[in-house]
Amino acid sequence: MSTHDQSVLIIDFGSQVTQLIARRVREAGVYCEIAPFNSADSAFQRMAPSAVIFSGGPASVIDEGSPRAPQAVFESGVPILAICYGQQTLCTQLGGRVEGGHHREFGRADVQIDKPSRLFEGVWEVGGTYPVWMSHGDRVVELPEGFEVVGTSPNAPFAIAVNEERKYYTTMFHPEVVHTPDGAKLLANFVHEIAGLRGDWTMAAYKDQAIAAIREQVGDKRVICGLSGGVDSSVAALLIHEAVGDQLTCILVDHGLMRMDEAAQVVDMFNQHYDINLVHVDASDLFINALAGESDPEVKRKTIGKLFIDVFEEEANKLGGADFLAQGTLYPDVIESVSFTGGPSVTIKSHHNVGGLPERMNMQLVEPLRELFKDEVRLLGAELGLPQSFIGRHPFPGPGLAIRCPGGISREKLEILRKADAIYLDEIRNAGLYDTIWQAFAVLLPVQTVGVMGDGRTYEFVCALRAVTSVDGMTADFYPFDMNILGRAATRIINEVQGINRVVYDVTSKPPGTIEWE
Repeated sequence: MSTHDQSVLIIDFGSQVTQLIARRVREAGVYCEIAPFNSADSAFQRMAPSAVIFSGGPASVIDEGSPRAPQAVFESGVPILAICYGQQTLCTQLGGRVEGGHHREFGRADVQIDKPSRLFEGVWEVGGTYPVWMSHGDRVVELPEGFEVVGTSPNAPFAIAVNEERKYYTTMFHPEVVHTPDGAKLLANFVHEIAGLRGDWTMAAYKDQAIAAIREQVGDKRVICGLSGGVDSSVAALLIHEAVGDQLTCILVDHGLMRMDEAAQVVDMFNQHYDINLVHVDASDLFINALAGESDPEVKRKTIGKLFIDVFEEEANKLGGADFLAQGTLYPDVIESVSFTGGPSVTIKSHHNVGGLPERMNMQLVEPLRELFKDEVRLLGAELGLPQSFIGRHPFPGPGLAIRCPGGISREKLEILRKADAIYLDEIRNAGLYDTIWQAFAVLLPVQTVGVMGDGRTYEFVCALRAVTSVDGMTADFYPFDMNILGRAATRIINEVQGINRVVYDVTSKPPGTIEWE
């Protein structure tokens, strides 16, 4: 993708909410990237950013070998905002002092504003007290030369410390999380009022930029896109089609693990409404036979991934091959793949994806969404004319229903699950809640229970229902349904789906850094 004339570099020291910093900056209309601290020097040289933000992190700056920011950042003169661990390493590197052993502070706290600062100008007033979110054990006890304290909390005497002349701003609290109500405004102040960035990074501008970049990369060559039916691959396909037209061919491998009527809906939309070259391969027998009786979730994923590659490669060869392969890789996937801690996976999260392509396919990648978060992809889809009913579809993992059917796989169990899932989503739509909920789905549990239905006993499966709210797809909380809605869904599932006699609702949450419940 092309370079950006105004940008912010976020140096990641391992915080589980670093991506939220990027979300807040982009919400302010400014392009940003995240780089782990151990590759931040090269990222800084490549990007030449207009400002830098230091994230929090789990390490202690007191420990030998703990993460540090590149010296080049301090020598450049660009504005810096340093958060939590970022504050501590900035102060340490500039001659201040940090100590451990003080009272730890995790959770809600109140910051008192003692002096004015450009960081919170127009947001907080001197003399006021405002709620923030803390997460620290160590704390700064001596500031570098040129810094002054402008805000304090009971357990953080240097809660906000700044050097207005150098445009260095540090906070012991996390402005990026929703638990700091005015945090997004503070970040907007930093990028707009302090760093002087325009805030004109929009999806309309991104679309034009991406189309030009695709044309430059692809030229007159052919592109093949693996269409999954999800929003990401669909938006990538439409964007590439805008750029190179009939040079693009999409391949939809139907593995028999999709939601009710999903493959037919995708084929209809792309063939009838967008006139995009599309090859639909019904490989459901191949996949389901290979998965028969398999209960290990990782074996399921690997089996699906291998078969997907085999089928995709076979169909690509029938088309005469191509020079480029298009993928709907998103920015969170990119961040995961370069995480200095390894993250939940070494490359791309296995619970969402089914595997990469072998080297023998010898194609270059076209990844026009790799700079975007999920909600930005939806905005781009709207710019490309995708209907809201499609843009707003709940996320669906690459391995499909295979990971929502714990235990052995069979065609019968998949059909039971597909019907239950469709009824559940139907009731959510009837209640007008589909767009409010980030993701909802049914799971067929690998247990059966004895039940009484009418005058007879049954021995059938238990169905679990899941619904979560989320802004960024990285953290989630269960949706607090009206019990009448859940009751209607459960009644319909038990009455209309042969094979289920009990329905339960899952109320677990997904805090930052955890794996999605599957």
